[in-house]
Formats: sequence, structure tokens, C-alpha cells
Amino acid sequence: MNPKLLLLILFFFCGILSAQEEGVKADSLKEKQLRIVDSIPAIQISNEVLNTFVVTKINDTLVFALEDMANARKYDSIWLKQLYTSDLFEEVYGLVNTQKYTPVPYEELPTEVLKERLKELNARTPFNVEYNPSLESVIKGYLKNRRQTMAKLMALSDYYFPMFEEALDKHNLPLEMKYLAIVESALNPRAVSRVGATGLWQFMYGTGKMFGLEVSSYVDERSDPVRATEAACKYLESLYASLGDWDLALAAYNSGPGNVAKAIRRSGGKTNYWNIRHNLPRETAGYLPAFLATMYIFEYAEAHGFESNGPRIPYIATDTIRIQKRISLDQVAQVANIDMAELAFLNPSYKLGIIPAVNNKKYMLRLPVDVVGKFLSNEDSIYAYAEAEFDKREKPLPEYLVESDRIRYRVRSGDYLGKIATRYGVSVSQIKRWNGLRNNNLKVGQRLTIHPRKRVTQPSKKASKPADVADGSMRLYTVKSGDSLWSISQKFPGVTVDKIKNWNDISSTKLKPGTKLKILKG
Repeated sequence: MNPKLLLLILFFFCGILSAQEEGVKADSLKEKQLRIVDSIPAIQISNEVLNTFVVTKINDTLVFALEDMANARKYDSIWLKQLYTSDLFEEVYGLVNTQKYTPVPYEELPTEVLKERLKELNARTPFNVEYNPSLESVIKGYLKNRRQTMAKLMALSDYYFPMFEEALDKHNLPLEMKYLAIVESALNPRAVSRVGATGLWQFMYGTGKMFGLEVSSYVDERSDPVRATEAACKYLESLYASLGDWDLALAAYNSGPGNVAKAIRRSGGKTNYWNIRHNLPRETAGYLPAFLATMYIFEYAEAHGFESNGPRIPYIATDTIRIQKRISLDQVAQVANIDMAELAFLNPSYKLGIIPAVNNKKYMLRLPVDVVGKFLSNEDSIYAYAEAEFDKREKPLPEYLVESDRIRYRVRSGDYLGKIATRYGVSVSQIKRWNGLRNNNLKVGQRLTIHPRKRVTQPSKKASKPADVADGSMRLYTVKSGDSLWSISQKFPGVTVDKIKNWNDISSTKLKPGTKLKILKG
């Protein structure tokens, strides 16, 4: 017999035997699963519409299995924690504001090699990427001291950059503009700056409203990655149309066109960013170097040994569903067997974790593509379950209200202008101007008009002093001029921005010099 033919016959029979073996395994597994399900009593839910669910109870926990859900998805818990609970905003924000430009020794990147690479970048981008010692200092400082931070940002960028590039290409903007979101927010869609700018692209309330971003009691579209990216593209378009230079457009994005115009005047009409930089606000002066340094590191990531451990679910593997009825994210997570951290990451604009149903409003739920079909196939039952859960709530849900850009604040005992300004993310001079105040004196009961620039949350009445205070493990830190929560956290091993906030029951990141902060010893 022909040896080749004999080999083919052997392969054929081996394939049949293998398929039969796999079939036996599958049947055995199916029988085992059915026995397990049969042994667990199904939960009876009052709303009969929910009978289309397969619902069981395991250890007093409701377990849902949608009709076409064959296998549970598993996630890398360490990666999830790094991706969905990003705490990089304060660090990046602090670096831009406190950037030093002294030489940084870093032998792995010789100056001549850097000059050549910057020359290459300059040739293929519309930005002025020329070598100067200040830029070299920032790049080497990031590479030497912030490698872990840059690696985390690269992992996040694998999800967000395709979204950014799609919008930038649509508006015919430089694709390198995607790096702007790293400098602005460290790719945290819920980042809130000390002055109240919010989201991936850090929109103030007024600017966001100008470009169609809604803020209500339930939704902050400045934190919606897709809508905010579209708004940022329109804003950048308008800035470039006015200034005719991408470096200046970036500076204006950060501090406003007025500050750029003033810097040009004070520089005698010069329009090169590096020539007017000394006349820009401090944050803006460090802004473009941070942008260019970020661009360099990302463009030459492989040369510097960076490997992105990017998302298991890339942006392209997600899709949206227009929500027909009110539903909460935790209800979706429970019914669809999705990790809640992942779902919140995909839908960051819902402030209360609830997607409202409002006439003439299109609210979208973003899901992994393998869940979208399952949601749609069971949509009526899911909404019925959500309605039944809402009906069980003892406390009614808050009314849907569009947030105004103006509030009336009643002065309380112990208030002073600085405290009120910090609370709402505005300046003392703004409050005085809005209310025609000639001095800083306030009276209890006095009404003030304020245009808030950040969300204000009421401190919990249950908040108490840290338990460790009694055993002497607490120290007090006096805030100095120029301090930020991030810079303070760097002074103490094991201390993070979130810990300082929790220990001191504060929500704002803006600090007043002289304030005493509780710091617990590690």
C-alpha cells in the first residue's frame, strides 16, 4: 500500500476516535451539570416574566444563567485590579505641576541617540519635537523614576487608544493627539482635578456644556469616553483654527486661549511654544514637555523594554445597547455574570451606578460583545427583574435633575471663603466677583451665588477617627504651599492618596496651606 495513503487513513481513524472521546467527555460533563442543577431548588421570583431565566441559589447567592450563556468567563484578578482601579491621576497631575528640569543621569539613553529619535519624531508629526535640555530631563526622569507608571498607562492605552484614533481620524486631527489624554487624566475617565475639570479629557463644566456634554444627577458625560473624546476633538479643532499651531493649541487646551494670547504679547509677538513658555502658567509650562515625553516613550516603548499587558477585552471587542428602561449596573453584572469592576470601567459616566430612562435621551450600556446578544435575547426579563429590584428599595431613588452651572449657597457657622471655594472647586476671587464682595467677611445665613466646578459629596455621618489613632500610630502633617495629596503621599512609605482622603474624610484634592492632615504610620 502507498505509504502516504496509509498515513492518511491512520490520521482519519485517529480523528474519529478523538472526536468520539471528546463527545463522551462532553456528554459526561453535561450529565454532571444537569445533576447539579437538579439538586438545587430554583428560586421563585414574584414576577412571572422572570421565569425565562435559569435562576438557582448557591450559598444564599442568586446565580443567573442567561439562555445562551454556555461558559463563565474568567479574568485575571491582578490585571483587573490594575486596570479598573487606576490611581495614577494624582501622580501624573503632580508631575506636570512640579516638574524639575535639572539633568537626570540615565546611561541607557545617550543624548545623541535621543536627538536622533526626536528628529525622527519631528519629521513624522505636526508637533515641534526638537531636542532641548528641558525635554531631555523630562524624558529621562520618566524612564528612570516612572517605569511602573508608564507600563500601567500602556496597558490602559491598549483599550482607549483605538477609540481615540477612530475619533481623531474622523476629524482629520493628528493621531498623536491621543497622548494628550494621558497628560490630562492618566486615562482615568472619572478623574477630577483640583479645579473641577473632569474625565479623560478634563472638561470644565462650562466648556463641556459648550461642546454638548450633559451633567445631571445621574450622568456626567464628561466621564463618557466616547462622548468626551468627540467633544475634545471638536474643541481641539476650534483651537487649531484660531491659533494655527498644534503646540499652541495644546497650551490653549490646558490653560485657555486667553492665557496663550497674553503669553504671546508678553513675549513680543513670538509664537513658538518654547519662546513663550516662560510667560505661561506654571502647569501649562510643564504641559507640552510632559506631552512630548509621553509621546517619545510610547513611540519608542520597545526600544526601552516596555511590554504592555493590555486588556483582555479590547475596545473593538465591546458594543453598546440603547437602554429602554431604568436599570442599575449591579443588576446587569449579576444577571449577565460580569465582573462589576469591569462593567463600571466600561460605563464610567453613570454617577450613581444607575442608567436612567428619560424621554428624548439616549443612554447606552457598553458590554463585551459576547454578552450583548445574551442581553438582547433576554431583554424583557432583565428589565422586569430590574423593576422588581427597584420596587424593593426602602429609600426612593433621587429625582433626575440636570445640574445647573449656578447654585445658591447658605453660609454656615465655621464657613469662610477659602473653605467654600475648595468645596466647589472655584477660587476665592471668583466667589467675591460673583457676589460683589469687597472683603472676605461672611455672615451666618448669608446667601452666595456659586458656579461649581466639581461634584460635591456629603461626608458620611458614620465617618469616625481611624482606629489606629488611639495606639499612637498617627502623625499630623501640616500642608505647605505647593503640596498636593500625591506629593504628600510620596513622603510616607505605604501611603496613597486614597488613604489620606479616607483618614481625613475629604473628597477634594485641593489643599490649603496650614491644614493638618492625619497620616497613619505603616
